Amino acid sequence: MSRIPQPPSSRPNAKPATSKPSVGTSVKSLVPPSPGSRATSPSSPTSPTPRIRVKSTVSSPVTARARVDSAAPARTRVNSALGPRQPLKSPVRKTTKSPSPVEAEAPPSTSKPALSIREAIALKRAEVKKAQTSATKSTFDDLGEVDDNFRPVQKQEEDELDLGRRSVRETIERSRSSGQINLSTRSLRCLPSALFEIHLGVKPDPLPSLPEEPALPDSKAATKYKNGREVPTWYEAQDLQVLKAWSNEIVEIQHEISLFGSLQTMDLHNNKLTSLPDTFADLTELVYLDLSQNSLTSLPANIFALPSLVHLNIAHNSLTSLPLRSPFTPEAKAKSHQRRSSDFFVPVIPRAERPLPKLQTLDASHNSISAIDINHDPGDLPPSLIKFDLSANPLETGTATCTSLLRAVAQLPKLRELRFENSNLSDRSFTPDLLGNLDSPFPVLRVLDCGMTQATVDPVQAALSPVSKQLSFDYTTEDPPEGTLRVLLGKKVVKEAWEVEAERRAKIKAGRQVVQDEPDTPLGRMDNSGKEVIKEPWEIEAEQGLLTEGAKRRARALAAASNAKPASSTDNMKQTTRGPGKESWEVEAEQGLLSAGAQRRARAAAAMNAQVPHAAPAAAVNPSAPRSPPLQAISLSNPQFYNEKTQGLTLPPSKPPSKAVSHARAFSLAIPPWGGDADAVDRVELALPTPTLPLAEIAAEPFAQTLRVLILANRRMDPVIRLPSSDGIFLPYLEELSLEGCGFGDSVPVFRGDASGGRTSESLLPLLATLFPSMQTLDLSDNALTSDALTEATLSSLVLSSSTRKGLKHLRLRGNRLDGLEGFTAIADHFKGNRDFPEWKLEELDLRDNAIGKLPPELGLLPLDVFLVDGNVFRVPQRRIWEREGTKGLLSWLRGRIE
Repeated sequence: MSRIPQPPSSRPNAKPATSKPSVGTSVKSLVPPSPGSRATSPSSPTSPTPRIRVKSTVSSPVTARARVDSAAPARTRVNSALGPRQPLKSPVRKTTKSPSPVEAEAPPSTSKPALSIREAIALKRAEVKKAQTSATKSTFDDLGEVDDNFRPVQKQEEDELDLGRRSVRETIERSRSSGQINLSTRSLRCLPSALFEIHLGVKPDPLPSLPEEPALPDSKAATKYKNGREVPTWYEAQDLQVLKAWSNEIVEIQHEISLFGSLQTMDLHNNKLTSLPDTFADLTELVYLDLSQNSLTSLPANIFALPSLVHLNIAHNSLTSLPLRSPFTPEAKAKSHQRRSSDFFVPVIPRAERPLPKLQTLDASHNSISAIDINHDPGDLPPSLIKFDLSANPLETGTATCTSLLRAVAQLPKLRELRFENSNLSDRSFTPDLLGNLDSPFPVLRVLDCGMTQATVDPVQAALSPVSKQLSFDYTTEDPPEGTLRVLLGKKVVKEAWEVEAERRAKIKAGRQVVQDEPDTPLGRMDNSGKEVIKEPWEIEAEQGLLTEGAKRRARALAAASNAKPASSTDNMKQTTRGPGKESWEVEAEQGLLSAGAQRRARAAAAMNAQVPHAAPAAAVNPSAPRSPPLQAISLSNPQFYNEKTQGLTLPPSKPPSKAVSHARAFSLAIPPWGGDADAVDRVELALPTPTLPLAEIAAEPFAQTLRVLILANRRMDPVIRLPSSDGIFLPYLEELSLEGCGFGDSVPVFRGDASGGRTSESLLPLLATLFPSMQTLDLSDNALTSDALTEATLSSLVLSSSTRKGLKHLRLRGNRLDGLEGFTAIADHFKGNRDFPEWKLEELDLRDNAIGKLPPELGLLPLDVFLVDGNVFRVPQRRIWEREGTKGLLSWLRGRIE
C-alpha cells in the first residue's frame, strides 16, 4: 500500500523548505525580522518599516530598479518589474491563501509610477499640442513682458540665442506656419527655389537670366523651431499670403509664382525687374502690389483685370502707357477663350469684368506715360479711385493735351487727390469749356497738384469755375477744410496756416488805398479801381478806437444808454458839457467817470434805462438822491447777456456779494434794495431769474428759436431747472450747453411753469437729452455726478445719434464723483469686430479729476480724438503712456490688454 506523500511542513522534525524568491515577491517579505521583534497583525501600527529607495531609469520606462537596505548584515538587491503582484506559488500544491502580514502592511511607494510606451507617446503629443496652442496667441501676447517704454523684456531661452538674422532657408521654413515671409535686403538675384519646394513641393524651372541659382545653406534648425516645436506638417501649414522681397537684386520672376493663389500682399519695390511673366496676373487674390523703383517697360495685360486689387504702385519705372482696357478687347477675350478650349485641364481663373473695380490708389509717377497712352474712355478708369498720381510724366506730347483726361477724371465720384506735379502740363489743357457740359465735376476732390508745371492761375481758375467748391491757391501743411479745393500751382513753397492768414490780411490792407474825394460806401470805401472794399471787423474797431477792452465797455454802455427814449441824464450831460475840440477822456473827467466804480454805475444806469422806455427822464445825475430802478424788468436779450453775432446766451454766475459788504461766514442771497453804490452791477445781475436753468424765461425770448450756445456756469443760487408748462422742444438749434460748477447730482429738482407749480425730481442726463436734441457739446464739469448716472441706456440716448438726435461730439465730466465706467464699457462692446458704428459721433471725452480706480481695456475700442484721464486714482497705465503718445497711445495700450 503506497503512502501519500506529505508536505514538508507536516512531517515531524522536517526542515523548512527554502526557495528563491520569485519576481513578484514583495520586497518587505524578504527582510528578516530584527532581533527582539514580535509578530504583529497587519493592522498593527508598530510593525517594522524597512527603508526602501527606488530609482527609476530613463532608458526603460517599463522597468525600475529597487534598492533595499535593511538592518540585517547582508544587503539584498532585487530587480522587480513594476506591475501587478503575483502571489507566491507552493512547490507542492496549489493553494489559495491570504497575503502574509508582512505583505499587507507594506506602505505604498511615494515615487511616480513608470509610464508605458503608449503613455509616454501620449504625454509627448500633449506637450507638442500645448506648445502649438501657445504659439498662436495674439501679437501682444507674443511680445511677452514689456517695460515702461513698451520694449519687450528679453527672456532667457533654453536653447541658444539667435542674435543675428535667420538664414533664408530657415525664414522660408518658419513662414509655413504664419503664411507671411520677408526676404527683403538679402541681395537675392531671384526668388529662392526653396520657397517653391518647401511651400508647394514644386521645383521651378531655371530662369534664362539666371541658369544656376546660388545654393542656400542649410539652416541650423532645419527640423525644429527655436522654441523646440517641430516644423508644421502639411495639414498644419498656412497658405502664403504676404511676400515681401524689396531692396534685392531680382531681375526675373519664375512663372510658377501663379501657384501661390492665396497671395494678398506682394512688395517687390527697389529691385531690377524688367518684365513680369504672364502668369503673374493669375494672382487674383492680390490686394496690395508694389512694383515701384524697378525697370519695367510693360505690365502683363491681365494685371488690369485683378478683381481684388486696392493699391497699385508702379512709380519710378520705364512704362510708356497704361492700357487699362487691354484685357477686355475682343482680341484678348478670343485668345483667352481659345486657350481654355485647347487645354481642358487649364483651371478657370476668375477675372474682373471691368478694369480694376476695387482700385483706390494708383501711383504711376516718374514714368514716361503720355495722356493719350492712358485709356480714359467712359468705363476705363476705376470708379473707386481715390488717389491718382501722374507726377513727373510727359503728359502733353506735340499737339496732344490733357483736356480729355481731365474731363474723364472729373467724373470719378470718389477722387480726392489728383497730382500732376513736375509734369509738362500747360495752360493749353485748361480750356474755358473744360468742365462746361459735366454735371457736378470733381464732387469730392480736395487737392489738385499742378506744382512745378507751366499752368498759371487765371486759366486754371476759369476752367475750374463750374466746380461747386471754393478754390484755394495756397501751399500749406494742413488739409484743406471741407468745401474747399486746393489747387497748387507754380513753385512749391510750403507755408504755415498763420503765414497764409497774414498774407491774406496784408493783401486786403494794401487794397484799401482810397481816393480822398470819393464818398464812403455803407460797407467800406472805394479803392483806386472803383471796387468796393469790405472791411474786416477788427479794422472797423480800430477806426472807432475799440481795440482795448475798456473802450469796448464804454461803447457798450453808451450804446445801451442811447437806446433809451428819452435820453438819459448822462447823455444830456455829455451833450451839454462837451465843447468843441474836447476829447472823450476830458468829457469823462468832467462827468466823474474816470474811476471804475463810477463807470460801473453809469453802465448799470444806462442798462436799466434801456429796459424802461416809459420811465420819466431825470433832470441830472445826483449821487446823493438815487432813484429805485425796476430791477425785475431786466431782459435776457440785453447785449450784456446775449451775443447776436455768436447766437449765444451767457448768464452771470449767481455769486454772493463781496466780503466787504457782508459777513465773513454768513451772507444773504436776497436781492438788496437799490443803494446807488459801487455794487449796483452785482445787484442788477441778481435781478435775473435765479434758477440754474431758467428754460421757461429763455424760451419766451425772441432769440430762442435760433439760440446755439447757452453758458450757465457757476449758477448755484437756486440749483433747479424751470421748464415751461407745456411740453415740446423749446431750443431746437442749441448745440452747446455749459452747466459747469452748478452743483448738480444724478437727479435735479424740476419746476414746470412758475415757481408755484409742482416740483418733481428727474434724472439729469435723460432730461437734457430730451430737451436739447441738437446738442453736440455738453459741459458738466465740477458737479456731483456719480457712475450710477452713466448707465448704458442713458449714454446711448445722450451720445449716440438717432433719427431725433444728432449725438454728442464733446462730453466733459471733469471734477465729478465718477468711480467706474461700466456704461462706456457696454457701449464699447458695439465696436468689437465692427469698426463701422455710424451712430457714434463722440470725439472728446474728458474724465479728469474723478475717482476712477480702473480703466477698462474695452475703452481702447472707442474711436476718440481726445481722451483725458488725468487726476484719477488708477495706477495702471502709468502717466508716461499718454504723456508720450497722447490719446492715440493710451487707446492703443488699452486695446492691447483686451483678452
